Amino acid sequence: MIYTLPFIAAFIGWFTNYLAVKMLFHPRKPIRFLGMTIQGIFPKRQELFAQKLGVLVSKELISIDELVSNMNQGNLSNDVLPLIEKRIDQFIQVKLKEEIPLLSMFIKDSTIEGIKSGMIREVENMLPEVMSKVTERIQSQVNVEQIVFEKVKKFSSDKLEEILYSIMKKEFMFIEVIGAVLGFIIGIIQILITYL
Repeated sequence: MIYTLPFIAAFIGWFTNYLAVKMLFHPRKPIRFLGMTIQGIFPKRQELFAQKLGVLVSKELISIDELVSNMNQGNLSNDVLPLIEKRIDQFIQVKLKEEIPLLSMFIKDSTIEGIKSGMIREVENMLPEVMSKVTERIQSQVNVEQIVFEKVKKFSSDKLEEILYSIMKKEFMFIEVIGAVLGFIIGIIQILITYL
């Protein structure tokens, strides 16, 4: 009978660690028991977790200043100007002639090309100022910390558990196994102490 002690201790070690891992997420709602309130750590601290994660993401992972800097480093005008040129060309060739039909009778193709290239030059000159205004607006209105905080705070407890389990499944299993191993070792030590 005494030789079953390591196996019983291993089971108890595994079970207590299994229970500890489960209690990270359960119970989801606070339960009053013997004058104490019991609730899973993550459901209880979800708002604090969301706040800390928001700070971490905004400071260490996604900085608006870095995004804007990367956006400004690339030659955005090379990406945007062809689209603008296409729209200007469509406006002059189609819309302007639809709006003012007599205009097409008096304006030559060379004049249209001149108007088009003048407008494109003006847009090119205006683009840095426009980008600067867009950048200012992004910096003043986009708050990564707040966005992350709001999203994580609204996660259901099921979703949060699913995410953390998908990331830390092996670690949680290791915690359970180590509980069984330590329990088994303690059981053997108890047998040795009994015989000594």
